[in-house]
Amino acid sequence: PIPVHVIDSRTVGMALGFGVIAAAQAAEEGLDSQTVIQRAQLRMKATSIFFSVANLENLRRSGRISRGASLLATALAIRPILTVDDGEVVAVERVRTAAKAMVRLEEMAVAATAGRAVDVAVHHLGAQSQAEAVVARLRSVLTGLGDVSNTEVGAVVGTHVGPGAIAVVIAPRV
Repeated sequence: PIPVHVIDSRTVGMALGFGVIAAAQAAEEGLDSQTVIQRAQLRMKATSIFFSVANLENLRRSGRISRGASLLATALAIRPILTVDDGEVVAVERVRTAAKAMVRLEEMAVAATAGRAVDVAVHHLGAQSQAEAVVARLRSVLTGLGDVSNTEVGAVVGTHVGPGAIAVVIAPRV
């Protein structure tokens, strides 16, 4: 039988993906299964994800925020900056306008690097040009930048965040 170990990543997208890559590299090095698991968990724990959605309707429908919060934020043109903390979507900040949200996402991504060598993923849903602009700006300001990917989120994540969502994932090399 092939030994199988299940790990609850408590995260999503490339925040999970970078952990999977770390596990694959450890397995390729011939390390034992416990060390492979530890490498994956260490990379996922060190990884930060920040995202913003174009509107809150999908988050409301999926039960991530209340109807009242959605209506108020929409009326005030508030764009929350969100993260995934131990499997839960939580607001980190609230800004007004999409442009300010993009600036804050980039600032938070830069701060999360803390000058370390990092891999970066930018996710989007139907916002390819915005995602490319974020990648270009991050490339221009980050030192120690390793792998960079720009991908559209899949259907499951897309159902929760909706069109126009942008996420930045920062994974320090550990």
